[in-house]
Amino acid sequence: MASLARHRLSPADTGPALRALRAWTPPDAPAGSLHPGDVGWLLRLDDATVYLWTDARAEVRAEVRASSDAAKAAPVAVGFLDGPVLRVTAAPDADLGALAADAEDLLVPGNDATDGLPVPGWEPDTEEPWLVFSWTPGPVSSRAVQVTGPDAADRVLVHRAAFAGSTFSVDHWRRMKGSPAGHLAVETLVRTPAGDPAAAATGWFGGTGRCGLLEPVGTHPDHRGHGYGRDAVRGACAALVDRGASAVAVLTPAGNEAAAALYRSAGFALVRENHDWTRPGRV
Repeated sequence: MASLARHRLSPADTGPALRALRAWTPPDAPAGSLHPGDVGWLLRLDDATVYLWTDARAEVRAEVRASSDAAKAAPVAVGFLDGPVLRVTAAPDADLGALAADAEDLLVPGNDATDGLPVPGWEPDTEEPWLVFSWTPGPVSSRAVQVTGPDAADRVLVHRAAFAGSTFSVDHWRRMKGSPAGHLAVETLVRTPAGDPAAAATGWFGGTGRCGLLEPVGTHPDHRGHGYGRDAVRGACAALVDRGASAVAVLTPAGNEAAAALYRSAGFALVRENHDWTRPGRV
């Protein structure tokens, strides 16, 4: 079993984790839990913590040789705690058994689910899978405009209205845009004919020839049913493709029928279901 070293990264130090995730992002909808955009959205928080796993034996060799960047250990996995869920994406050749064993320190009671990391003795959650949708580039017509600094307050207003209990703020938006992942973000805003902010979408670039990600997407409750959310989604997809994305993925819980209908109306197709792994006997 591989010997792993786990590094706790502050928001300013997440560059290596983001580069690893970009290298592991495929041309089509990612099968792993994390896209660079998931970390990018997390970095709106000033206390965000990202974990980077590397091969401990390679690190020892690097310390002995200590003369070349080429001697540094390659990343093995990236993850973070999303509430009670440990979300992880590993390198294609990673030892998942060793990764799960090391992650036990993070999976204390209360952290009872993982996304992307099978834990021995745990069970797939079959009650509410995540639906994975993919959008293939094509002609786009949209009322969406790119979000810039002067639009930040309206972009935040839409998000807070769309997601009850959200604490998203302009400071969060600025922190996200100024983070190591900020250059990967594309954001769109759609307004009503009267100029009121109606819908917004944030897209994340995974690299040229790699799949982009939507996270998050929201429509103001006062303006639903008029196609504003669809336009925000299509605008973000078009912006990602303009940068070189090969496709765009989005995930939503299976129970969120309204979100699934939105993505289908925007041209997305369901490609698979993802299941979290849960601790046996979890309440």
